[in-house]
Amino acid sequence: MGMNVGTVDRALRAVVGTSLAIFGWLGLAGVGGIVVAVIGLVLMATALFSTCPAYSILGMNTCEKPDPRGH
Repeated sequence: MGMNVGTVDRALRAVVGTSLAIFGWLGLAGVGGIVVAVIGLVLMATALFSTCPAYSILGMNTCEKPDPRGH
């Protein structure tokens, strides 16, 4: 599985994922907190590895395309 998460997408996933993980860990109690924290961790992992399995299944790719002129 190749990279399919672009720079802007990675930044958003990192920020939202970190926020959800912290909020789920510190702000919510019980199963709801665990679910929110896990979603945050998944977003952080997809940002870290630049790969989203859901994007692969859906055929999506937000990576920047190289300039055909080589610039």
